[in-house]
Amino acid sequence: MRLIQLSRESLNFPPPEMALREPNGLLAMGGDLSPARLLNAYHRGIFPWFSHGDPILWWSPDPRAVLFPEQFHLSRSMKRFHRRSPYRVTLNQAFYAVIEGCASERDEGTWITPEVKRAWLKLYEMGHAQSIEVWQEDELVGGMYGMALGQIFCGESMFSRCENASKTALLVFSQHFSQCGGKLIDCQVLNSHTASLGAEEIPRVAWLAWLNALAQQPVSDQCWQVQQLF
Repeated sequence: MRLIQLSRESLNFPPPEMALREPNGLLAMGGDLSPARLLNAYHRGIFPWFSHGDPILWWSPDPRAVLFPEQFHLSRSMKRFHRRSPYRVTLNQAFYAVIEGCASERDEGTWITPEVKRAWLKLYEMGHAQSIEVWQEDELVGGMYGMALGQIFCGESMFSRCENASKTALLVFSQHFSQCGGKLIDCQVLNSHTASLGAEEIPRVAWLAWLNALAQQPVSDQCWQVQQLF
């Protein structure tokens, strides 16, 4: 099966089922990172991921990593830490600082290029992208960002500069999102960090069914308002 080359003149994507098995989920290349294309992609279970200097690559892996908020795994050590947490957690107060943190904390290099940053900042300004910030006093020590799709939150990246900062971000956000009617957090590809927090793999067909069922369902009005969560 050949890799599809996208046109800048069309926002269309091939069906996710056409993605390659090796590398797992690679679906298409090219196009651009315009807000319209990104929104179209995420509503179809597709996301971009590519290295600096490479063409834009679009993915829809099978299986898909997801986290059901009510199934967040809170270990005993994390529960003790959180009970005496030195952090406060906010929502949508420092989006650009969070994406900069996610880019800078990657020792092996980052896919969060200046082009990617600009694209996500546009999405944030349009109200489609969100950030969760973890502060120790007035210093940003961790956080995460992603895209809100109805009762689904598509997590893009997280970072941590201090002990348990990214775990705190996901824990507090999961509780808030669930209380506001959120049902599912997309983690894209499972790794040891997200697996330890309760993320699991489901077949792509199941992920697409969840996406179709929940992406148009609303959460409460206060869900994405600028606020302190913890």
